[in-house]
Amino acid sequence: MCGSWSPSDHPHLTDFNCVKTSEQDAIYNCIAWAAGDATRWWWPFPYRGVSYWPRGVPRKETIDAFIAAYATVGFHECGDGTMESGIEKIVIFAKTTRGILIPTHAARQLDSGEWTSKMGPLEDIRHTTADAPRGPLYGEPVCYLARLRE
Repeated sequence: MCGSWSPSDHPHLTDFNCVKTSEQDAIYNCIAWAAGDATRWWWPFPYRGVSYWPRGVPRKETIDAFIAAYATVGFHECGDGTMESGIEKIVIFAKTTRGILIPTHAARQLDSGEWTSKMGPLEDIRHTTADAPRGPLYGEPVCYLARLRE
């Protein structure tokens, strides 16, 4: 298996569709990594006593709040994760908890068309499809965002 997570949490990640690209690092998480930030843990509420959340964005675990957080770094909603020249995309994953859709994970599309994820406090990985990390822990992809590639 390509990482140190439980296969039952991510049953669709295999040695055939993902590669570990970093060692474990709890400084940043998937939400930050998708935004291009490997220096802070992005979440609306503190994690281990600290977290970063963009100023003016509601501190809520909702898809709308996460879309607003990504808008602060230039992302806007788009239709899907299809590769487009000059465009960088991210996908937000979510699970339904008590009837509410809660964001759980985000991944960023690389200029190769593959995707990169930070697996919580664990490794970074490169995976072949946007939805490869889906499963019991992260749920399913629910929203795609795009911005001009820098």
